[in-house]
Amino acid sequence: MIAAEALSINGDGGDVSAGGAVDAVWEQEIPRATAVLRTLREPTPEMVEAGRAAGGDPAQVWNAMVRAAIGQEETV
Repeated sequence: MIAAEALSINGDGGDVSAGGAVDAVWEQEIPRATAVLRTLREPTPEMVEAGRAAGGDPAQVWNAMVRAAIGQEETV
């Protein structure tokens, strides 16, 4: 996903068909993806509050917490 974001026109890149390029480099992005997950394992106060407000469904709680972490509004 990180490689696709960097390469694809749907992200920050300019390649209209980035599938082959993404396949070639995705394994190199695993350390960066792992770093992101390590960051998200400790919630900020805003994430905790968003999780509480989301209710009891773990998927909704996680979604709300991650959205709070990236400063994104809830979508329906």
